[in-house]
Amino acid sequence: MKSLIAVLALSLSGCATAATEEAPARAGCDAEAAAALVGRPATAELGAEALRLAGARRLRWIRPGDMVTMDYSPQRLNIHLDARGRVERLACG
Repeated sequence: MKSLIAVLALSLSGCATAATEEAPARAGCDAEAAAALVGRPATAELGAEALRLAGARRLRWIRPGDMVTMDYSPQRLNIHLDARGRVERLACG
C-alpha cells in the first residue's frame, strides 16, 4: 500500500511541475497597472481592459453605498466608482 501511495505521489508531482513550467501562474493582481482607467465611465469593455491590465481573474464593481464582503481574494480587482459611474480608484483583493 505504501509503495502505491509513493508511486501516485511521484506521478502527480511530475504533472504539477510540467504544468507550472508551461504556464506559470501569476502571483495576483496589480491594480497600479490599470491606473490609467481612473476617471473613465464604467463599461463592460473597461472592465475587460482592467482585468487584462491588472492581470486579475475576477472583477468586482463597487458603487457608492454598496455593501461588500470583507474576504480577500488576491486574484480579484475591485473597481470603485463615483456617484456618476466613473472609475474613482482600483484596488486588488
